[in-house]
Amino acid sequence: MRELPIYLDNNATTPCDPKVVEAMLPYFTEHFGNASSHAHFYGWSAEEAVEQARQSVAELLGYSASEIIFTSGATESVNLGIRGFIKSRSNSKNHIITWETEHRAVLDTLAALEQEGVLITRLPVDVFGLPDMDLLESNIRPETAMICMMYANNETGILMPVHEASAIASKTGICFFCDATQAAGKIETNFSGVSLVACSAHKFYGPKGVGALAFNKKQSEKKLAAMQYGGGHEHGLRSGTLNVPGIVGMGMAAKLAAEKKSNESDQIRLLRNRLLTAILDIDQTKLNGKLELLLPHVANISFAFQGGDKLLKMISKNIAASSGSACSSATNRPSHVLKAMKLNDLEALSSIRFSLGRFTTAQEIDRSIEVINAAVKQLG
Repeated sequence: MRELPIYLDNNATTPCDPKVVEAMLPYFTEHFGNASSHAHFYGWSAEEAVEQARQSVAELLGYSASEIIFTSGATESVNLGIRGFIKSRSNSKNHIITWETEHRAVLDTLAALEQEGVLITRLPVDVFGLPDMDLLESNIRPETAMICMMYANNETGILMPVHEASAIASKTGICFFCDATQAAGKIETNFSGVSLVACSAHKFYGPKGVGALAFNKKQSEKKLAAMQYGGGHEHGLRSGTLNVPGIVGMGMAAKLAAEKKSNESDQIRLLRNRLLTAILDIDQTKLNGKLELLLPHVANISFAFQGGDKLLKMISKNIAASSGSACSSATNRPSHVLKAMKLNDLEALSSIRFSLGRFTTAQEIDRSIEVINAAVKQLG
């Protein structure tokens, strides 16, 4: 049997934690009820499990259980949060500010709204992927309704100044939307002053196909329009039969993340730094971003030498890494994130994102270093 490649693409997705799978299994067979069936045991059992999971997700994010809406994943949460907020408004405030390095789920949602007449300002970032808060303030207009900023970049791991931006939004009465998909469940997060937060279970060792939108009731609940109809589930904002096994899995993943994330982050950072140090010893390599501002498990590195763009393909039999966002991997265009950080096409196309996870071992990192060095020698 062929040995599987070392998995270093945890920003794309994480494997389900065995405890998550164990928690989910009974809800496929024994407790298979519809959580909206309120007349019998099977429905009651499913509903209780959903509410327990809702509480776990709320505790992880720092919200109350009544402020959590379950969705099919972060993309749906982004659409419900952004479109739902804008579509609910009847006044003249129809301007949104965001940044060029946001995830495609946000940028494409905003592009669609732009076609419908919403005004969108896309601000630049510097060479480290960081925004200018003075520039943000200077772009706020009387008609500005929302600011959209991710907590951490999915391609580079750069942590954005969410607290500064949300404070600016709060003092000007603007809704602040945060895509926390890469941060929630992996690092300590603080959503004080944030109106809406999107996240996805499969990024923190839960199942695919389930996510959440957290909303600050005082700021947002009455200002969201439903994006789908048919039964009034989830505060009337997200109709449809609930994915009970998936929600249970997300709840368990959130519970485990709350227990593990502090110590786990420190351990993963040590492994990431071992990999990063070894790679940066190779000539013409460069970290994309700023080390002290990165998620602890991510390193995006440019191999800007002749043939560096071929490196990912060469190591793919032994290492599963990526050139950027899984959502954009079907294209062969340079990453919009790296281009916004002023990398040229060659640098962007020769960059590889390594993202470690809970199950990454020191032996795997050492083996990865060997594989990468061997491939670089072959290219040279």
